[in-house]
Amino acid sequence: MNRKHHTAAGHRMQHIEWDDFQKVQLRVGTIIGVEAFPEARKPAWILRVDFGAGVGVKKSSAQITDLYGRDELLGKQVIAVVNFPPKQIGPLMSECLVTGFHREDGAIVLAVPDSNVPNGARLI
Repeated sequence: MNRKHHTAAGHRMQHIEWDDFQKVQLRVGTIIGVEAFPEARKPAWILRVDFGAGVGVKKSSAQITDLYGRDELLGKQVIAVVNFPPKQIGPLMSECLVTGFHREDGAIVLAVPDSNVPNGARLI
């Protein structure tokens, strides 16, 4: 049963079942490559993220250039959805969705673990 209620901001929020959440593979990976993505409509980086032996290395486009430079991204652990089907973004085939939060100014702040965890660890 899907139930809806209003959040403090007045937006409708749809409830999901535990089984729905279990389908989403949110995993930790380490950024091992950062390239410019000049073909993107909005400024973005192409990230290569290592999710360990079980998942491997996946590519993603990330519109995070407002807050993150190449040097600070290399080696950073991030949380990403790894079980979406690949999505064509211009010339890039994106293989995962790196997660983050929109600020009021439009910049995106990455969702990251607050301590190092093994690559591939699943959010539970």
